[in-house]
Amino acid sequence: MAQELFLCNFMRKKIKQLIRKPWVKWPSIAIGLAVLFFLVLFASIYLGAFGEIPTKKRLTDLKQSQATEVVGRNGKLIGKYYFLDRQSIPFEEMPQHLINALIATEDIRFYEHDGVDNISLLRVFFKTILLSDESAGGGSTITLQLAKNLFGRKDYGYGSIVINKLRESIIAERIEDIYSKKEILELYFNTVPFSGNTYGIESAARKFFNIPTSELSLTQAATLVGTLKANYSYDPKLFPERSKMRRNVVLHQMEKYGYISKAKEEMASQQPIQLDYQSFSHNKGLAPYFREEVKQQTLDILKDLNGDFNIYTDGLKIHTTLDYKMQVLAEEAMREHMSNLQTQYEKAYGKHAPWFTNEAILEDAIKNSPRYSTLKKQGLNEAQIMDSMQVEKEMELFYWQGDSVQTASSIDSLRHYLKLLNVGMIAVDPASGAVRAYIGGIDHSYFKYDHVSHSERQVGSAFKPIVYTAALEKGIDPCTHYPIKPVTYVDFDNWTPTNAGDNYDQELEYSMEFALSRSINTIAVKVLRQTGIENVIAQAREMGINSHIEKVPSIALGTVAMSVQELAKAYTGFVNEAQISVPFYITKIEDKTGMVIFEREAQPKAEPAFSERTRQLMVEILQTTVNEGTARRLRSRYHLNNDIAGKTGTTQNNKDAWFVSVMPKLVTVTWVGNDDHRIGFSNTAIGQGANAALPLFAKLLQKMNADPYFEDITHAKFEEPSEEVVAVLDCEPSKRPGFFDRLFDGKDDEKKKFDKKKKKGFFERLFGGKKNPE
Repeated sequence: MAQELFLCNFMRKKIKQLIRKPWVKWPSIAIGLAVLFFLVLFASIYLGAFGEIPTKKRLTDLKQSQATEVVGRNGKLIGKYYFLDRQSIPFEEMPQHLINALIATEDIRFYEHDGVDNISLLRVFFKTILLSDESAGGGSTITLQLAKNLFGRKDYGYGSIVINKLRESIIAERIEDIYSKKEILELYFNTVPFSGNTYGIESAARKFFNIPTSELSLTQAATLVGTLKANYSYDPKLFPERSKMRRNVVLHQMEKYGYISKAKEEMASQQPIQLDYQSFSHNKGLAPYFREEVKQQTLDILKDLNGDFNIYTDGLKIHTTLDYKMQVLAEEAMREHMSNLQTQYEKAYGKHAPWFTNEAILEDAIKNSPRYSTLKKQGLNEAQIMDSMQVEKEMELFYWQGDSVQTASSIDSLRHYLKLLNVGMIAVDPASGAVRAYIGGIDHSYFKYDHVSHSERQVGSAFKPIVYTAALEKGIDPCTHYPIKPVTYVDFDNWTPTNAGDNYDQELEYSMEFALSRSINTIAVKVLRQTGIENVIAQAREMGINSHIEKVPSIALGTVAMSVQELAKAYTGFVNEAQISVPFYITKIEDKTGMVIFEREAQPKAEPAFSERTRQLMVEILQTTVNEGTARRLRSRYHLNNDIAGKTGTTQNNKDAWFVSVMPKLVTVTWVGNDDHRIGFSNTAIGQGANAALPLFAKLLQKMNADPYFEDITHAKFEEPSEEVVAVLDCEPSKRPGFFDRLFDGKDDEKKKFDKKKKKGFFERLFGGKKNPE
């Protein structure tokens, strides 16, 4: 016993002596202080000194910001509204090779630990604090990364990485207590950031490969998992070679840990990265003008609902009427046509273009520009503003060949944009009013103004079918012949309407069918006068036109200004049992759980805007416009054999070009012009509706004809007109008043024979091969 006591005292003495030695004393103190500091730091973090740690209760009800989806009629994603581009999906929609790629690369012990790899965490702590190694990094498990994704990091100055790591370790352990490993993987994949402000695997899959997560291949999954190491540096769009190298590292990790065979790794590593990149930004991507209109309508709907919904964060799903495939083809057709037309337009003007020669136009553009307004608010005088706006700098300008960064002044930029033509196009299902395609302008990044719903322009001869519909409803015989000679209307300031061309025999009278199909101005006014201006305006109202209409005879020539959408509405009745369909965009809205919070109600059957007889007559006459009249290039140049009725429109001084197509299951309206009303086309050959607006529709229909998907529309046929309609249209297109009656008195057969001969000879020489402007 005494011996043991002696030994203990001896050891205690030796230890004290050892501790007193400087090379032991100070390191021991340092370690002790470090451990104490660590414990105090951990306790302070745990107690919330560096920010509140989410409780288990809060973690059980994680509510993450989610993007609202806009989908087309077939469920195809069109776009999103978001602060953070995120779409949540269930674990079951994540392929197993995606899960395997993540675990093999990021956390091979994921199923074994409780959320924290303590050894790695201590390594980070001591390397950062004791060795000041800012690149220590590491130590992150999938659960720790999830904690970081959910609650972010703060800047605490020196030692931020340690404080944040400790906070995340506390949160991670709480997450592991609450959620299963499967649920943790689901949360992780729905919150992890990818490049381009994209969050979650579903958004990334649709952005880079245009497919849902469930359809990701092995190489696609490995590519996306590879970007998680540094989402910008390994962005497959920006750095394809670097991204491929990182993808192959992921594949190697999968082989290393037995998730794929060596042969499969080698085969997959040889495959190139093939992207189908989709932009869901507000300005880019498919149908940006349509999405903007849908957003505004959705905001109005949400205001009326009993619920606090946020379109940018609540993960709603907006079901729309847009046909994804048709919209793609429409935008392709628009780019093809407008780039070519812009070249014609500028070439025709040459050095005498109004954006160069008309100082008033440029001056107004300057004073209406945001840059001018900003400088004015800064207190600069006129001279100083102009000096500032002439300073050259690098800027990106829109060109059809591709956006270009150039050295230019603000005034140079304004002059450039003054010359650009713009466009509006809508395609509507006439039976319901559902909008199938929608183009509000040539490029939403540069031109925000929507030319479908918000712009109102004079419609020109596209208004004439409304005049003729009113005439038929008034009881005027469609075989009534009108003299083509101009008339001066003394009761309207001696106004004398004329025709765009002089290719007609001024001594002849022409039938209503011939006059409308050739868009003869003088006869349109005479038809209106006989019908009565009040009756024409009343008919326009019946056909859904709410825009202001002046009580003047010039409305027969289309001086009425209206939107593309409104004009489309007016024409729907011609193929919808004379009932007018109001264009609409949204069918229903779901919350993020799939519950329907809004659904468009079934619309009551509208009262017919005109008789069935008038409807059939107008369809026949508008088909003649396509087969023989101002829209005949649909047949001759574009070789379209579909059943089509239609009407071209050109306004005074060639400022607005229109074309309305009426098919049994689709009504399409196109408008082309300059945003500045004072700038028109330099000549009618280029600026008429048949040349400037019609080709956009023609190119779209050509593309639709080539795709069996659209057969229901492209193969649709007009119903056969009644015998009465056929009979009342069975008249000669023209006659010479009095002369033929005297020449062929009682000789009807000889008269018909002569008129047929005259029509095939004289009229072919008169119109054959020549442009027939309105």
